[in-house]
Amino acid sequence: MPMKDRINHKGDFLSLLKHTNYPLKVVLPANVSGLQTPPTGVTSDVEIAHSTTVIAIRYGEGVLIAGDRRATAGTSVIYDRAEKVLQIDKYSVLAISGSPAIAYEIARVLEHSFQYFRRSQLQELSLEGKLRMLSRLIRENLPMALQGIGGVIPIFALYDVSTSAEQNGGKIFFYDALGAHFENVDFATTGSGSIWIRGVLRYLNRWSDTPLEQMDERQATITILRLLDTASEYDAATSGYNATAQIFPTVKTVKRTGVDTLSNEYLEECYTECS
Repeated sequence: MPMKDRINHKGDFLSLLKHTNYPLKVVLPANVSGLQTPPTGVTSDVEIAHSTTVIAIRYGEGVLIAGDRRATAGTSVIYDRAEKVLQIDKYSVLAISGSPAIAYEIARVLEHSFQYFRRSQLQELSLEGKLRMLSRLIRENLPMALQGIGGVIPIFALYDVSTSAEQNGGKIFFYDALGAHFENVDFATTGSGSIWIRGVLRYLNRWSDTPLEQMDERQATITILRLLDTASEYDAATSGYNATAQIFPTVKTVKRTGVDTLSNEYLEECYTECS
């Protein structure tokens, strides 16, 4: 084989595997989490699971963050009990959209890094340190994202305990594929279902009788469950509440007392109230 045929793949590793008859081929649904489709000619024998839709809103006591439970590959539902809202430490939560395999690894490394810093330095990592550490992990994943097989677009929610008791220390940060982070003051949503609910969040926060930050925990929970149900109605990759199998979205609060997971019993009460 001429040397030019062996090396002229323009940095496309999947193309190189295909050229050498390696059996792994990958396909993604179009425009998953803002990423473009794979290079032309890359088809599917093995499909990569992806997950959607996550939401975070800043309410009266901190941040409420939730995600549906469906993981998809192409047009197939792979799993209906995926965890997309992952606790990192006592005061921070990572909500994922994109490739769960990559996202779970990022969350694991982030959790261990926070623990190592706390135990070695005998203090918590600063807010800026946490943000930069996650930025680095996402940036290091850029080659996988460019290949179209490992993009992760997370929401990072945390509570800044350095704020006074009278202030709301809940903070929401959105990341892009290059690792840049942006603080969203009131809300953030990402994933394939986010296009259906971002405008609703803006409307509720701007013109409803109770802006998001003035809601109590129950009001915020009912709002976020309604939004996930709306997304599931228009986006096939997003699941809602499955009453038959008793599958609920994952909903967590991040407040001054730490991270807490809302129980299925409580969520069922909220669904009954808002239906």
